[in-house]
Amino acid sequence: MADMSYMSLNVKRRARLGWQTAVVTKLRKGMELLEPYVSEKELQCPQGQVLEWWEYEAENATQWFRTPATSDLCTYCWQATDCPRHFGYPSEQHETLFGLLPLASRAAQRLLRQVRPWIEASQSFEKNQLGLGQIFLSSLRLTWQMSLWADSASLLRIMAWLDTPTEQHLLAHLFSQQMELGLSEEKMLPIQNQQIPQ
Repeated sequence: MADMSYMSLNVKRRARLGWQTAVVTKLRKGMELLEPYVSEKELQCPQGQVLEWWEYEAENATQWFRTPATSDLCTYCWQATDCPRHFGYPSEQHETLFGLLPLASRAAQRLLRQVRPWIEASQSFEKNQLGLGQIFLSSLRLTWQMSLWADSASLLRIMAWLDTPTEQHLLAHLFSQQMELGLSEEKMLPIQNQQIPQ
């Protein structure tokens, strides 16, 4: 996850080609959609059938989209006999729309809808805890160092939480516990075969 103000299309392309890393960002305001996108969450074939993401072909850096199994328009489409029902688009066409993880894919939309708001809230919490909201940084180098220190402090605190021993409940010795009887299957067979008197 990244912010569009920090990750340009060239940086996203280098991350995809150099590290095979998907950088998922929202579209900037005013950014135009390319075909086959009709919205940030939806693609359509030339005849208007909604497409779903199929796979990323790394050899050709191509994103493949296909028609869903229950495609209503394909039944009545006049090009249905010649249509392969899957469409490829090069990733270099637009890194935000067709990158390693396309914007309209279910995974990208879930990241933007569920993970990104959680990250922003946790970053705001960290900033308030470390008192960074009360500091004005006029130097880019100092800002970069302060960001590294803030990240280090957060990681150290998480490591401390993970290493903290779990506290035992005061009444733990009174809780019921499940015990094994230690009976083997050979000892259990005669008991199971006994007739219950009626």
